[in-house]
Amino acid sequence: MPKEIFDVDEFIEISRRAEYCDIKRLETTVKLKLRTPKKLYTLKVEPTKAEEIVKKLNCEIREI
Repeated sequence: MPKEIFDVDEFIEISRRAEYCDIKRLETTVKLKLRTPKKLYTLKVEPTKAEEIVKKLNCEIREI
């Protein structure tokens, strides 16, 4: 089961041990999905904030 994260700083911290990050852009939100060896973490943000967060991630980034 995926786990939804609501704190941006915690999401960035998890990205250090993640294998990759999938980015799914929707009309009103952007979903960021981190795949770690054991779990999938998701974060929903506004499109304007998403670009700032993506720059801080420490893993491979994939667009869906």
